[in-house]
Amino acid sequence: MKKTPIWTDFEHVDVWVFDLDNTLYPARCDLFTQMDRKMGEFVSQYLQVDYDEAKRIQKEYFSEHGTTLNGLMSRHGMKPAAYLEYVHDLDIDHITADTKLNEALHALGGRKVIFTNASDAHARNISRQIGIDHHFDEIFDIHRSNFVPKPEMSVYLQFLDEFEIDPKRAVFFEDMAKNLKPAHDLGMTTVWVPNPAHWSHESSAGDHIHHVAEDLGDWLTQLIGSKPR
Repeated sequence: MKKTPIWTDFEHVDVWVFDLDNTLYPARCDLFTQMDRKMGEFVSQYLQVDYDEAKRIQKEYFSEHGTTLNGLMSRHGMKPAAYLEYVHDLDIDHITADTKLNEALHALGGRKVIFTNASDAHARNISRQIGIDHHFDEIFDIHRSNFVPKPEMSVYLQFLDEFEIDPKRAVFFEDMAKNLKPAHDLGMTTVWVPNPAHWSHESSAGDHIHHVAEDLGDWLTQLIGSKPR
């Protein structure tokens, strides 16, 4: 894994693919705390169990099904709309525009897309708050994958096919290391954006991670700075 970006490692790239949560904005924004609480609340209300039991179920579904949503749909036949609306109804007023990331995305050139297990509405809301929404041509969200989440290989194949992306000319930025494995296997360059959460580090050992970006804005700025003049 390389931590210092060098432009020559990315000369072949013409599509820049980004996960959303804890990737395009840093984990220190702590939106996950809100989402985690709201997921527990929803499970508690939907299954009519107390909050502690709901959290146990939620973590089990996340581990076994990739997302809590997929677990609820698979185990209980739940319709997804109400869940997605509830858990993504977040207070994001504390998140400020990311000038450094905005400038870096502009300087990169090429095509930029978001590939997320969240909803299109959530992706647009967050990217607009950060001030970077205008950089992205398309968003591949959980609706487009028919609610099958990363890291299922079929989702990556669908994503590449629908957006007409050559994986050998694409790079994928993602905070969950396990979600980089299918991308690597398909020929994409991979960049891990780690955070302290244990699920960020699951399956982080191995050659499927090419680069590590501790801070996305700083890392992309360094990458652009290494570009030959």
